[in-house]
Amino acid sequence: MRLFLLTASLLLALHAHAAPQLDPTTDPQTGTPVAEKTLLGQFHQVRQTVADRTSDLVVTAIGFLGVPYRRGGNTAETGFDCSGFVRAMYTQTVGHLLPRRAEEQAAATQKIDRSELKPGDLVFFNTMRRAFSHVGIYVGEGKFIHSPKPGAQVRVEDMSGSYWQRRFSGARRVAAAQDEVKASGD
Repeated sequence: MRLFLLTASLLLALHAHAAPQLDPTTDPQTGTPVAEKTLLGQFHQVRQTVADRTSDLVVTAIGFLGVPYRRGGNTAETGFDCSGFVRAMYTQTVGHLLPRRAEEQAAATQKIDRSELKPGDLVFFNTMRRAFSHVGIYVGEGKFIHSPKPGAQVRVEDMSGSYWQRRFSGARRVAAAQDEVKASGD
């Protein structure tokens, strides 16, 4: 009997000092519900992926500096016009196929305020007496990259210059990045 009491006391003492039962629905370190942590983790992962793709887009576009303008052009080998350049950059880096013409690209993307511009957004200008007749990719710090005109090459320009400021038609965001964020939360 004495051995039984000693064993029972020992078992009770061990049980009292044992690790607490873990709730499989919460993170043991933070107490955050696992489902919430998983959704947050997915959101942050998708956000990072979108940021990486945006960085890739801008870096890729910069890699085409000096490629000559060509009306109707859509490859580095033949040259680019403005919308062909934008379309090629989005197709190559993000895998999102934009329409071919600048005004179609404006119609197919989400309108944003100029103050909301982020690298990778599209900027449109009225260069042919009609809105959205020219397009470029915003690279940050008030600058954009584009294929400007015959005889010129892909280059970076400052949007605050008087020529571009007078002709600014609007800013747009390509919805594919937004759709990825939404899809990951489903």
